[in-house]
Amino acid sequence: MSLIDLWKNSKNQIEEKHIQQLIAFSGDGQLKDGNNASTEFREFLSNISSNLLIKYANQCLEDSFNGSGFALQDIVNQVGARLGFEVSYGRYRGTSGQIGYDGLWKFPSGHTIIVEVKTTDAYRIDLNTIANYIKQLTKNDTVAEQESSALIIVGRKGTGDLEAQIRGSRHAWDMRLISVDALMSLMKLKENVEDPKTIQKIHDVLIPREFTKLDEIIEIVFSTAEDVKEEEPIEDEEEKDKPPKFVPVSFHDACTERIEAHLEISLLKKSKASFSTSDKSTRLICAVSKEHERGKPTTLVYVGRYTYDLWSLTEKGRDVAKKRTVRVVVANTQSGGYGGGFCDAEYDFEEGTDEFDEMMDRY
Repeated sequence: MSLIDLWKNSKNQIEEKHIQQLIAFSGDGQLKDGNNASTEFREFLSNISSNLLIKYANQCLEDSFNGSGFALQDIVNQVGARLGFEVSYGRYRGTSGQIGYDGLWKFPSGHTIIVEVKTTDAYRIDLNTIANYIKQLTKNDTVAEQESSALIIVGRKGTGDLEAQIRGSRHAWDMRLISVDALMSLMKLKENVEDPKTIQKIHDVLIPREFTKLDEIIEIVFSTAEDVKEEEPIEDEEEKDKPPKFVPVSFHDACTERIEAHLEISLLKKSKASFSTSDKSTRLICAVSKEHERGKPTTLVYVGRYTYDLWSLTEKGRDVAKKRTVRVVVANTQSGGYGGGFCDAEYDFEEGTDEFDEMMDRY
């Protein structure tokens, strides 16, 4: 049984295992270029939560074991995918005739980063070797020279010697350095914002820039603060003294857990309100809406039917709906707090059936 199947059948037990044990469950138990263990381990990483990625990265750094550097490399590449990049995994070991980068991250803007992962900066890194990766990739048209750079990701925070090495080299304008902890923080930041402009600024931080002028960094801070601020409820003066109607829970998490159980899938958090399966075959937008009082019935002259201000379907919407199977998920968010009754029922209606006509009349 593959690692991903073990995880699907016994999530709690598998998630409690040390990462070294998880690798032992994968294929033949050894991470090697192109083998089944590598494929199974990467598939597992692509399906777990970001919190588990952080946990396993820390285990690689704190409890060094045979292959911990390879595991960290795969985890870091998965973080790149969570940040929204198109990721190509590199090789674990350098081979003659093969470009030895650890990962390629292609931005939505077209820029490409050549990733080099190091567990420590205790040993000097040959920056010329990394720069040569860019030249080789440019030569075979994998990347464009003006739209590429290198990112060195180091497991330890104390990177003073490596920083000085980069600053004093001719590659200072083509390379940047970030710790694993900081990269994980960027991933969590992206998961808690929704504005595409803010996400673009998060991406831009990883591209070499001249930061004597700090405006771009300040823009990221304020954009993120504004994005998060939109989630904070505005308390009405008249509501202050009233007892709460329910105990608030994490709306997005509660809804996502119910939908995962209902559809028997695993959803990954892409941003504050968007989720998807690892293969992107199923996507979810989980929007928070304030509680409103239901409006009075209103007659719409163009169809002569009753509707409510919270539930309406335009004539064009009705025409589109009639051309395909309609799936209705009945949600009851009033029981048990936000998301308390999500996915109470789900129905499929085929055009031309009595059930379809009845559904169209109701909605």
